[in-house]
Amino acid sequence: MFRGVTPINVDAKGRMAIPAKYRERLQELCEGRLVLTVDFDKCLMLFPESEWEQLERKLSRLPSLNPRARRLQRLLMGYASECEVDGNGRILLPAVLREYAQLDKRIVLVGQGNKFEIWNEEIWNGNRDEWLAAEAAGTDAMPEELENLSF
Repeated sequence: MFRGVTPINVDAKGRMAIPAKYRERLQELCEGRLVLTVDFDKCLMLFPESEWEQLERKLSRLPSLNPRARRLQRLLMGYASECEVDGNGRILLPAVLREYAQLDKRIVLVGQGNKFEIWNEEIWNGNRDEWLAAEAAGTDAMPEELENLSF
């Protein structure tokens, strides 16, 4: 499981270091092989290769004549980029994906259980504040799946 928010710097070549606390787990799960793709919230999703392959199989089975399914396939699979953790614990964030997510020097890596999200730090902080305000206001409808969730 991947959890937590970790601020990270991107170097001049577009590489980010995977935090040491995740490297061993990623080595066990996928031998450091990862897949990076776009998310609709203008961030990137970073999957261990095995997790990505499960999602990719599901995406491939969607009905190709359904316009929404085709959009999902085109965006998620079309932008999917394989990357590997190098000897220094870094991965290269392809320029096209950095541009999409507006990633510059300061980013955050956000654990999401089976994957990570990679955000521009300023965008993350702004969204986080909006999300907290929305939760405090309680104006969104609560999905049934969350009705019985307790902490």
